[in-house]
Amino acid sequence: MMEEYLVPTQAADAEFIQQRSRFIGHIFPVENEEEALTYLKQMRETYWNATHNVYAYIIHGGATRYSDDSEPQGTAGMPVLDVLRKTGLENVLCVVTRYFGGILLGAGGLVRAYTKSASLAVEAAGISKKQVWVAVDVPCPYAIYERLRREVSDCGGQITDTEFGAEVLIHAIVPRAAKETLLAGIVDASLGQTEGIVTGEEYRAFPVERQAADEHP
Repeated sequence: MMEEYLVPTQAADAEFIQQRSRFIGHIFPVENEEEALTYLKQMRETYWNATHNVYAYIIHGGATRYSDDSEPQGTAGMPVLDVLRKTGLENVLCVVTRYFGGILLGAGGLVRAYTKSASLAVEAAGISKKQVWVAVDVPCPYAIYERLRREVSDCGGQITDTEFGAEVLIHAIVPRAAKETLLAGIVDASLGQTEGIVTGEEYRAFPVERQAADEHP
């Protein structure tokens, strides 16, 4: 069964300073726990002189782990994990590196700082949905190009390429469940001037709008 779930679009870093402490959030897309542990080892080696390397990871259909890495219990690893859970991400590792700046943040301050660091890293990485996508080509006159672009977007689809010649050829992908809606919508929106041509299916991750990701249960 080809399941649907959210994953990071790419590896990314983000950092900020809080009360002189430097926080660096790292996000990695991973396929399994072994890969997560490999990246974690690399981060510990790269930031060997950091005060803490806090982490959390969620493997689709597998393990969920986190560590405070010597921060007070519940102030670091769990807040990072909560960010991953709230965004719906799976097959993801987040490592937050902290260089202590000499000022104690307190439990509440640590929770806020680690939450912010993980959130900034997720935002930098982007969110993709892994699912079955149907590829659809849409030839159309220039006069209705924008209308059909909106039709693809309204169906939760993405435009992967556009060719401009005597007329426009839109290359789009749409979730399998929305295929028939899109095909019917193209005919309606074009008043019968054109129709979508299904060219194939692919099970892959593709970037989605953040609003759609925020709606993930």
